[in-house]
Amino acid sequence: MSRTLPNIIITGTPGVGKTSHCELLAERTGLKYLSVNDVVKSKECHEGWDEEYQSWIVDEDKLLDAIEDEVKQGGCIIDWHACDLFPKSWIDLVVVLRVESSVLYDRLTERKYPELKLQENLDSEIMEVLLQEARDSYDEEIVVELQSNNAEQMDENVDRIEAWFKQWKENNNSA
Repeated sequence: MSRTLPNIIITGTPGVGKTSHCELLAERTGLKYLSVNDVVKSKECHEGWDEEYQSWIVDEDKLLDAIEDEVKQGGCIIDWHACDLFPKSWIDLVVVLRVESSVLYDRLTERKYPELKLQENLDSEIMEVLLQEARDSYDEEIVVELQSNNAEQMDENVDRIEAWFKQWKENNNSA
């Protein structure tokens, strides 16, 4: 089944601005914002709560089952800190948001992340773990790395993704 609207993943370390990007992008494009965190909670796609990390232990199989029909139709902006679990056939663009370590530290501290979780996320960003995961999981031409240190960069990123969206529609809906 060919989609008439693309699916976009906005990924990156917690604190890079995924939700802010997704909400603004959904508002400007009309695509559906799909928060994986919300799906995990509302559809109980988890195996319980991890006290040490203060987060849900995600059951990826349940999660994929819960969103499969919706995502296969197209038109979704997926907000999640990982991207490798989503089948390549579902995804048209992978945006990996990046931030400077000092900015990330301030954002995660403001969220009151436990020290272990804060340090793990900083290490992940410094080591480009999620960027590499995206590059390993999807074709190079659909993976885009964007900086997200401030509101100006976020606006530029959303403009760029919106332009990509308009071009995708033009390229894929001219039957």
